[in-house]
This record gives sequence, structure tokens and C-alpha cells, in this order.
Amino acid sequence: MVDFMVKLPSQLRKPDTILVISAHWEESTATLMGAQKPDMFYDYYGFPEAAYEINYPAPGNPELAHQISAYLQENKIPARIDEKRGFDHGLFIPLKLMYPQADIPSLQLSLLRGLNATAHIALGKALRKLANENILVIGSGFSFHNMRAFSWQATDAPDPANDLFQNWLIETSTSPISQSEREQRLIEWEKAPSARYCHPREEHLLPLHVCTGMADKPAKVVFDDRILGKRGVAFLWN
Repeated sequence: MVDFMVKLPSQLRKPDTILVISAHWEESTATLMGAQKPDMFYDYYGFPEAAYEINYPAPGNPELAHQISAYLQENKIPARIDEKRGFDHGLFIPLKLMYPQADIPSLQLSLLRGLNATAHIALGKALRKLANENILVIGSGFSFHNMRAFSWQATDAPDPANDLFQNWLIETSTSPISQSEREQRLIEWEKAPSARYCHPREEHLLPLHVCTGMADKPAKVVFDDRILGKRGVAFLWN
């Protein structure tokens, strides 16, 4: 995964701004970071001291936050700006690997409490105007997030249930089906094979729904490998 993240920018045009939909931020109303100089928000516990010394001093982008808020409200999605929220590890871990210079203005958009799949696809659709701008949108979650099932010894024992869901995700996200069918599959994701085994709680899956709603086209697989003994996949929309 580290090697993938380091090399990924070579496949991308350098963005003017980065918007991250983080699995680690849930609000009752769609909320955007509005800080000009965001602090760090260490939203994890029990790690070595060095984990709380990580810094990613990228500037924020309050102007874009207000622009996106307006787009959401135009689509009847209530939105607000949080000027105190800092970068959580859904942003600073991938971006520290991808863009270590921290010279690209960055901000985050929250998930919606209740974790409704339809609402998150709608959130993505409201962001489609951003497709005309040089903005990199990252759905920062994970395609497998069952903490009890991870192998902390990183053993790669066969896990057919894990594979079934990853294969379903690949088919759903990349096949030439209609966009409406793709969205319906994601809305009904719990019907997919091994869905609740891979996602006992769906916060790490829903950034995919936002990106799918925004992209309005098939994705391509850019990562398919094991992390902590479990297979995970990542997608890219050009």
C-alpha cells in the first residue's frame, strides 16, 4: 500500500486542491473544513508516541469549502463549515505519502451520520461541478474494514469471504453497466456476498458511494493487494 500511494501521483495531473471524503468524520449535516491553516486531529488511541508527532502542514482552502457548501445546498443537501476541524488520518496518512511537500491546499468533507447509502451517492452527485476543475477528490476509506478479522501478524491465509466481496466491488465499480444500476447495487450493498463480514459498520465503504455518485462512469482498479492479511482494492476515475 505504501508503494502504491507513493507512486500514484505519477498517474495524476498535479491538482490545484485536494478534497478528501474521510471515513473518520461523521456529522449530522454535511460539513466542510474551513480552516486556512488546519491543525492535526489525531483520531486514534494506543499507538506509539511517534504517531502523535506526524505533521502535514498543507494549507486549507476556505474559499472552496464555501463553494462546495453552496453546491450542496443548491441540491437541497444542508451543509455547514467547521473552521476548527483539523486534518484526520484519513487525509494526512495518504497525502503524506502522495504529496509529502504538503504544498497543495487540502480540505475534508464529512460523512453523514446514519450512514445512509443513498444519501452518500446524492452527496457525490452534488459535487459533479467539481469535475470541471483541477481538484483531486479522494474517497479515503477501505474496501475491507473488519478490525477483528485483520491479521496483525500479516499472514495471508485464504479468505474466500473477503475475496467474494472484493470481486463484487470490482464488478460493480468497473463493469459497463448503466450508472443507475451501479448506484442501485451500491445502495443495496448489504445484499452483496460477505458484505457485513467485510464491513460490520459501513463508514469505510461510503466514501466509495460519494465518489461513484460524483464520477457518473465506471472506474478502473489501481490497487488489488493484501493489507494485514486481507485483500483490499482501490479505484480511479479519470
